[in-house]
Amino acid sequence: MVYLSRVVDEELDALLPGLAALTLDGAKGVGKTATATRRAATVFALDDAGQRDLLAADPGRLARAPRPVLVDEWQRFPPVWDMVRRGVDADPSPGQYLLTGSATPSRDAPVHSGAGRIVQVRMRPLSFAERGLCPTTVSVADLLSGGRPAIDGDSSLTLPDYVQEILASGFPGIRALPERARRAQLDGYLARVVDRDFPEQGHPVRRPASLRAWLAAYAAATATTASYNTILNAATPGEGDKPAKTTVIGYRDVLTGLWLLDPVPGWSPSRSALARLQEAPKHHLADPALAARLLGATHDSLLSGDSLPLSPRDGTLLGALFESLVALSVRVAAQNAEASTWHLRTGNGDHEVDFILQRSDHKVVALEAKLAGTVSDKDTVHLRWLAQRLGSDLLDAAVVTTGQHAYRRTDGIAVIPLALLGP
Repeated sequence: MVYLSRVVDEELDALLPGLAALTLDGAKGVGKTATATRRAATVFALDDAGQRDLLAADPGRLARAPRPVLVDEWQRFPPVWDMVRRGVDADPSPGQYLLTGSATPSRDAPVHSGAGRIVQVRMRPLSFAERGLCPTTVSVADLLSGGRPAIDGDSSLTLPDYVQEILASGFPGIRALPERARRAQLDGYLARVVDRDFPEQGHPVRRPASLRAWLAAYAAATATTASYNTILNAATPGEGDKPAKTTVIGYRDVLTGLWLLDPVPGWSPSRSALARLQEAPKHHLADPALAARLLGATHDSLLSGDSLPLSPRDGTLLGALFESLVALSVRVAAQNAEASTWHLRTGNGDHEVDFILQRSDHKVVALEAKLAGTVSDKDTVHLRWLAQRLGSDLLDAAVVTTGQHAYRRTDGIAVIPLALLGP
């Protein structure tokens, strides 16, 4: 496969010359190995039992290897984390180690945190901009600069194109496949989570059907703040013998450790007149294609509105999956700009903003996702409400759409098709 340039490449190129060790973390299939290998002089592939045995028998191989050293899937042999940490203690010169991990180590394999020695970088599936479907004309970094950049550009993409991208996925090795093969790969991906990844995390699944149903209910809760009890009830309608709460917490913890849950946390501003904000996270899977596949959604069913989620929601499933696609894309760009991503919802639910991108100085950009090609005053009510309360702390505000034209409204709020939004 031809290597697709990733936004995280820029982050790694900025960090590696100054840091001794980095770990590149993310779900299986996001492209960590391909990205990391391009920077390595030596590779230890620890998903290979033979290489694990060699390193276990002769730990000094790590210290003798030409730099930079890539330790791929390090969680398969957790002692290597402490080997790297001790190597950094002995020689903190930059650019020595790059680790990749598709899971945190199982609970029976505790390791040192690595604080002060190993810096974590998150890698997600392909953002919309990384898919190369349309030249981007609006930069998230520019929005965060506070300079109120000019907003312009045109996209040829239409709503069916966005539906196609939701279903195609951001996993580089899956999205290029023919449609039937892609569906089979996504099904296989989800089956491996249940059959292999959970046991490898020290959490064998006694009732695989219950876990699969819970995953589907979680997918149906995409872009909502539904409680875990609500999700559990949606997964087991009419069943008296529901999984115990501890079991459900175990599901959540393992899926988080596998980087498959990627919730957007609730925003708690450190300085503002805002009060009584909900801190419950908005639920998202690592890739909206996984959610769509869990729910059996198809191109036609999403466009027609015939998809039946497993739990009540405000709006359509397609709207939720589009918001999830925006979440993935915005988080990739915000991370590159050294900003964090949140959502805002008042305690009584009167006001909600889909994404708050916060700089280290606590100034923010507010974004709404809208599954439509046009934007009216009704669609900007919450952004204008937030502007009144934050004043100069609000750097910019925009509605991200499925439309074809980027522009700035007379009230100053930007309208940006997702296809035109880049890092």
